[in-house]
Amino acid sequence: MAGRKALILAGTGMLARVAEVLTQEGWHVVLPSRRYHPLDCELRPGAAARRSMRPPGHRPYRPGTIRPWGGGRAIWVEAHWDRPRELAAKAELALRGPADLLVAWIHEQYRRSVMGAVESLLADEAPVVEVRGGLSGTGTVEPPDPLLPLHPTQVVQLGTVSAYDAHRSLAQEEIAEGVLDAVRRALNGHATSTHQIGQLRPLVR
Repeated sequence: MAGRKALILAGTGMLARVAEVLTQEGWHVVLPSRRYHPLDCELRPGAAARRSMRPPGHRPYRPGTIRPWGGGRAIWVEAHWDRPRELAAKAELALRGPADLLVAWIHEQYRRSVMGAVESLLADEAPVVEVRGGLSGTGTVEPPDPLLPLHPTQVVQLGTVSAYDAHRSLAQEEIAEGVLDAVRRALNGHATSTHQIGQLRPLVR
C-alpha cells in the first residue's frame, strides 16, 4: 500500500483511527475538516523529550503534517462542508495526484455536494467507503445509495446501539473497526455492497 493516496472526509477526529492505520501502512492521507485533530501515530517514543531539548538544526514539522512510524503521512487542510468547491481545491493541492481511496462520513445535508465536488480527484475506479446513518425517518434501514456509481462503493450503515450490548450506544471504536473492515474489502476489489455496524434499537411497544 506504500505510496498510495487516500482522501478521508469526516468530522474532526471521527475517522482518526482509519487515518492512523492507513498512514502507518505508508499511505499519503489527506484530511479536510474544520479543525485540526492530532493522530496517535504522530507521537513517537521520546519525541516530547527530544523536542524539548531542541538540538542544533531542529526544525518542527509543518503545521498539519504528520510523519508517523510507517513512512506515510497525514495532511490536514482546513475546510468546510458548505464550501465544497473550496474543499475540493484544497484537497487537490494536498493530494498531489489522484486519490486511490475515498472514505466519507458526511452529514446528509452536505453529502451530495461534497462528494460530487471531490469525485474528479479520484483515480479511475478508485474504491469508495461511505458511512451512512442507519435509520431513515420511518425507523427502517435505508437501501444502499452510492453517490459515485463509477466507483465500487462499500456502504457502511450505522446502527443505533452496539452489536455487543443493546443497552449501550454504538462506540467510536466499534465504528472505526467496522469502517476499517470496509476499507479492506474496498481495497481487495469487492463489488459495491452494504454492511451494518451495530444494531437497531428495538422498538418500544
